[in-house]
Amino acid sequence: MAVAMGFGRFSYTPILPAMMADAGLSPRDAGLIASANFVGYLAGAVLAAYGWAHGRERWIGLVALVATTLLLAAMGLTSSVLAYSVIRFLAGLASAFAMIFVSGIVLGEGLRARSEHVPSVHFGGVGFGIALSSICVWAAPLAAAGFSTSQADWFTGALVALVGTVVVAALLPRGHLAASGGAPERPLAWTRPLTVMTLTYGFFGFGYVITATFLVAMARDASGGHSVEFLAWLLTGASAAVSVYLWRFAVPRFGLSGVYAIGLLVEAAGLVLTVSLPLPFAPIVGGLMLGATFMMITAYGLQIGRRLAPESPRRALAFMTAAFGIGQVIGPLVAGWLAERTGDFTLPTLVAAVVLFCCGIVVVFELRKISPALSH
Repeated sequence: MAVAMGFGRFSYTPILPAMMADAGLSPRDAGLIASANFVGYLAGAVLAAYGWAHGRERWIGLVALVATTLLLAAMGLTSSVLAYSVIRFLAGLASAFAMIFVSGIVLGEGLRARSEHVPSVHFGGVGFGIALSSICVWAAPLAAAGFSTSQADWFTGALVALVGTVVVAALLPRGHLAASGGAPERPLAWTRPLTVMTLTYGFFGFGYVITATFLVAMARDASGGHSVEFLAWLLTGASAAVSVYLWRFAVPRFGLSGVYAIGLLVEAAGLVLTVSLPLPFAPIVGGLMLGATFMMITAYGLQIGRRLAPESPRRALAFMTAAFGIGQVIGPLVAGWLAERTGDFTLPTLVAAVVLFCCGIVVVFELRKISPALSH
């Protein structure tokens, strides 16, 4: 997860300010490139849902990690917006394949071992990779060796991803745990709770991705300095690494859907603080609250969706993933366009905060219907 997601998807965020300076990218260009990655991820998630990969999960997952490594390096070999977009599309595809197929093996092993800690540790790898990528970006310019800053960042990330891929290849179990099969699932029954969850999950994709894409660029625009940029993204990753585990302790008190709603509201508050606090606190607090919530909301949202559709869980996940994917494709495009019009990322961040706040309030009002449905 650190290689596929922390580096393959999210290292774009800390490298983006240097890319904008080295290649002369505008906020609109940056949003377009980010959206290309999310389109690739959405396409990969949809393709992975079919049965063509059955029995080849380990091989495909490792090939996807190798591809992620090569595509990270390829980002340092061009300065074309079109080339960047194509590379990031392919990187999104590879990230989705690696995440889905490797996760299937790892979570299957955890289920067989009856370990409650495997999911938290596994998905904590996303945050670990984010934190490690921030360290790489902070250290890479010190050894640029004739490369531009963004080139050094991408090449350093590729080297770390290569090491991670070798480790995964050595540790990933070779035995294939058969995916749950059997009779075809029934058509999805669109109950009100499931509809609410799918819609809020899609809008969450729109809201979280704006800050997840532009947080470090916002710190750079505000002259936060290299140290603030580094610290903001490091805290994002560190808090994301432990968030899924720590939020578990709130579930007995508030319920799964209650914690999901609280996460949306907390993240909305964090986005407001990102553009309202003075430096250096704004990006640091924003990164901390983003990391503390987005992985939990992602994991718990999918868990709720599965439980709301017990007779067709894969279909529910497919629709929720599609809604989320559409949201995070649109988010960077809207944010980049608004930032170009207004000169900074304040307005797009506040728009994202309003969207997340509304989602949280909707879920709060629907808790009386969602919570009983989860207990059936």
